[in-house]
Amino acid sequence: MWLAVYFILSCNLVSASGYSSFRKSMETIGKKQYQVQHGSCSYTFLLPEMDNCRSSSSSYVSNAVQRDAPLDYDDSVQRLQLLENSMENNTQRLMKVLNQTSRLELQLLEHSLSTNKLERQISDQTNEITKLQEKNSFLEKKVLDMEDKHTLQLQSIKDEKEQLEILVSRQNSIIEELEKQLATATVNNSVLQKQQHDLMETVHNLLTMISTPNSKNNFVAKEEQIRFKDCAEAFKSGLTTSGIYTLMVPNSAEEKKTYCDMESSGGGWTVIQRREDGSVDFHRTWKEYKMGFGDPAGEYWLGNELVSQLTNQKRYVLKIHLKDWEGNEAYSLYEHFYLASEELKYRIHLKGLTGTAGKISSISQPGNDFSTKDADNDKCICKCSQMLTGGWWFDACGPSNLNGMYYPVRQNTNKFNGIKWYYWKGSGYSLKATTMMIRPADF
Repeated sequence: MWLAVYFILSCNLVSASGYSSFRKSMETIGKKQYQVQHGSCSYTFLLPEMDNCRSSSSSYVSNAVQRDAPLDYDDSVQRLQLLENSMENNTQRLMKVLNQTSRLELQLLEHSLSTNKLERQISDQTNEITKLQEKNSFLEKKVLDMEDKHTLQLQSIKDEKEQLEILVSRQNSIIEELEKQLATATVNNSVLQKQQHDLMETVHNLLTMISTPNSKNNFVAKEEQIRFKDCAEAFKSGLTTSGIYTLMVPNSAEEKKTYCDMESSGGGWTVIQRREDGSVDFHRTWKEYKMGFGDPAGEYWLGNELVSQLTNQKRYVLKIHLKDWEGNEAYSLYEHFYLASEELKYRIHLKGLTGTAGKISSISQPGNDFSTKDADNDKCICKCSQMLTGGWWFDACGPSNLNGMYYPVRQNTNKFNGIKWYYWKGSGYSLKATTMMIRPADF
């Protein structure tokens, strides 16, 4: 006789509806239940009732006795003992199954926890990716906006550049036409000036002949032809009348005529530049500015080479005298002035500014190289000498240019290429007259 054993495993991993249906089906069999709780699982054993077992056994024995022969009681006991042993073996096997089931349950639980943790990590990463995508979209939009803005700015700059190029082209055309007119006027004026100069010399010689030999005025008229190192030396020798004097060019036998101002601020000033009527063209070459040009009796440039040699022998001061078209005058005085050599582009050096033509120097500091229309040594790609005309220490087209175009009254405003001194009259005002003169600092 065999004893049928059933068990039901109920865990949190098994759905409640499945377990209920299974239990109900088993209850209909009419078995006795034994329930064991193990962790999160419960085990239910379904065993047949002992009475039923005995009834079946007795019936079986009775039937067997009735059919065959009297049943041996010991034999029945042995069979029952075998059945119990089998039951015990089955129980042990069941316990092993239970242990394995418990381990599987733990593994399933650990796997479930790992899965939940992984899902949370994936969810967090998904959120981070979403945030990064949103941030990336914002940055992309911002970059596009900046690109659009820069494109508009670039287009605006291009338009302004084209307008400036057109303006410069027109100005160059006007300048070329004015240069032609000025060249013609200069030639005519030079002839008149020469005639005037010859006439003045004739008159001067006549006055010399009339004067007594011991007269001081006679001495002054004759001493005009005596060579001096500079006007300060002539002044100290007793010549105190302003006029044209002859200077010695250092380290050579050459002579150079200049105008000496013997009256302003104690006298002894060697005039190195003068503008007063626009009679001389100052849009000249490097060589012309090096050697000098013009007429000392009127407008002229003494020459960078002579000024460089003079100011490197000893310390000189520079005075710049200015006049506007309204009758006002101003000056800038630099306590130390010198020009470097030609190899260093006649670079200007200035220190110690005083005067009434601005508290800030209109000649850019530190010193800048000299530039002309055929020698561009400024700090601007636009070639300041060609744009502003004349030769000057331009820097990046800077706040001054005393050698610019000469504009007459009522035409002297809003002229960027005129004779300007920014820190006195601004950048668009062209001055009436200018004088640059030097004197030894120990005079």
